[in-house]
Amino acid sequence: MRIGVTGSGGKLGRASVERLLADGHDVMGFDIAGTAGSGFTRVDLTDFGQTLDAFLSITARHDGLDALVHLAAIPVNGLVPDAATFHNNVTVSFNALFAAHRAGIRTIVLASSITAMGFPFDEAPPALPVDEAYTAANNTYGLGKVAEEAIAAQLVRWHPETSITALRFTNVVAPDEYSTFERAGEPGYRRDLVGSWVDARDGALAVALALDAAAPGFELYNVAAPGSGNAEPSRRVAGRWFPGTPVADDLGEFESLMSTRKIRERLGFAAEHDWRRRDATGADMARQA
Repeated sequence: MRIGVTGSGGKLGRASVERLLADGHDVMGFDIAGTAGSGFTRVDLTDFGQTLDAFLSITARHDGLDALVHLAAIPVNGLVPDAATFHNNVTVSFNALFAAHRAGIRTIVLASSITAMGFPFDEAPPALPVDEAYTAANNTYGLGKVAEEAIAAQLVRWHPETSITALRFTNVVAPDEYSTFERAGEPGYRRDLVGSWVDARDGALAVALALDAAAPGFELYNVAAPGSGNAEPSRRVAGRWFPGTPVADDLGEFESLMSTRKIRERLGFAAEHDWRRRDATGADMARQA
């Protein structure tokens, strides 16, 4: 397939482009900055005209897209004022989704976020591990993601063949960022993420699986490493952070408190990277030994 990837210069974007190319796809990256070339064009996605034009064709680059992976966004609150975060991200996502609709692109994977399901979890979730049924926004970034999911769920009704899969990513960790897990034994480590994390390469795997499994309609999946980012057993961590919150009877010893059961069961997602078996650069220690 020829796949467009917005936000191709970001942490998850770079990993997704690499994964899709390795899988044999023709990939076209779109971002606000970067070096133009055969696989990349600079596009201001806040401009609907530029977005639509870029998706339809670009001379010497492509003449149409089969699928779209939309990852572009201001990545967190605080980089710009709060309202600007919401306005930018929702505008960019509407432009990307609606331009894809107008361009006849029927297969779309959309980056959502753990911020649409309670982050930073000052209020306890209804149950653990927290799954896709729970939606709660507590900042403007999360509010934007809730809005984007709602837009996607309605747009699929506008054409019977449209498939949009929203992936609720937790904190994405690059291969050279594993030194953060030196803090895994601290009592409050990653509490605002319910202990969750995902390697960028496994996030890219989730994108690839979602594209392969695309079916008409809207679907939502959590994306996190199946194992937590904490050194203590998950049930003990849950009891300390969220006393009184129901915990699944079959919770694994170190299972993520951000549920990945749906994506594992339906898409066959199996993370290939685990901080417990990696050094500070993300390299496989067993392979080095």
